[in-house]
Parts: sequence; structure tokens; C-alpha cells
Amino acid sequence: MIFDIITIFPQILDSYVKESIIKRAVEKNKIKVNFYNLRDWTRDKHKTVDDKPYGGGPGMIMKVDPIYKAVKDLKSQAKDQKKLTVLLSADGKRFNQKMAYDFLNYDKIIFICGRYEGVDERVARYVCDEKISIGNYVLTGGELPAMVIIDVVTRLIPGVLGNKDSLKEESYSERFTKEYPQYTTPQNFKGWKVPKVLLSGNHKKIKQYRKRQGENSLNIK
Repeated sequence: MIFDIITIFPQILDSYVKESIIKRAVEKNKIKVNFYNLRDWTRDKHKTVDDKPYGGGPGMIMKVDPIYKAVKDLKSQAKDQKKLTVLLSADGKRFNQKMAYDFLNYDKIIFICGRYEGVDERVARYVCDEKISIGNYVLTGGELPAMVIIDVVTRLIPGVLGNKDSLKEESYSERFTKEYPQYTTPQNFKGWKVPKVLLSGNHKKIKQYRKRQGENSLNIK
């Protein structure tokens, strides 16, 4: 799977891609993460990507024309691939685990990372396929949300995680809405003890306990 990130700060996420699971996924050729500088699609000598909003108002708005050209060029590189273009926006559709599984159906996902006061509305209407938010809060740009989505989706790609069973009993999997509490050694630390049922060796009771704990954590009766 290919992830293309359009941003005005192409080096901002380099370190994250070069560590841990994402790094291993890249090395295994499970994913490819490309960073593209939006300024490369500008026309003027100042490489302008923003301007004042029509009608007045605070801040600057990212222009539609360089974004349009960037997306068009990146799509042309993958004519026979199934593509999705995503605009990261605070007022977008809320990203969740089901959406992450749906994203596995695409060969290439292009992320448009906004900055400043916002992005020209014509990008949402005519350029992107989805407008997505990762939560009810405002960030300074779309780069972190793009990386969050890439992280979530990458873990679901077969062969990325060392233990394929890790996906079966984690939060928001098909079996569990929220993952049960986990413990490891020591059994007693400062009087904080591991629940006895987990030490019993009774797998049926352990399974029931974990299911109950996952449900209780979301107040599900």
C-alpha cells in the first residue's frame, strides 16, 4: 500500500516513519510512505500556497490550485491502482477502526494536510474523496492525523505485526469493543496485585473475565 502525504513540511514526520512497526512495514515492502512538498506545485517565485480569505476574516487559507495539481499528478502515477484522496480537517468525518479496515481496499491513499486557518472549500468539494477528522479538537496541521491513520491502517495489513493474533483481542477488534486490562510480572508490586483469576490457569474463566472487563470499561451491560 502506498501512502502519499502532501504537506508544506515534508520532513516533519521523517523520524516516525523510521522507527518501530512502520519502519518494519516499509522494509518488508508492505507499505511505502512518500512526503511531497506542496510548494513544488506552485507557479510564482515565492512558492505561495495560501492567501487571504474572500469576504474577510482572520488568518490565511490554503489555495485550491496547487493542491489540485499535486493530487492530479500523484493520481497519474497510479492509473491502474485503486486510489483514495483524503483531506484532514477538524470538521471531517470521524476516523474509526471500521474505516481503517475499509482503507485496506485501496492501493494508494493520498493525504492533503491543511495548515493556517483552513483549506479552500473547493478542495473538499471537488478534489478529495473523503474529509476526515481524528477527534473533536483542532491541531496546527494535518500531518499528525495523516500519520495516525497510516499507523492504524498499517497494523492491519497482513504480515506487518509479528503475531497475527495480536489483532484479534485488541480494542475495537471484531471480538472486543475495548481491550481488557493486561498484567505481567511481578505478581505483587507495592501491594498492587494481579487478579487471581489470571493466575488460576483456568482458561475458560480467564476468557470470561477478560470479556467482562472489556465490556465494563465501556459501561456496556
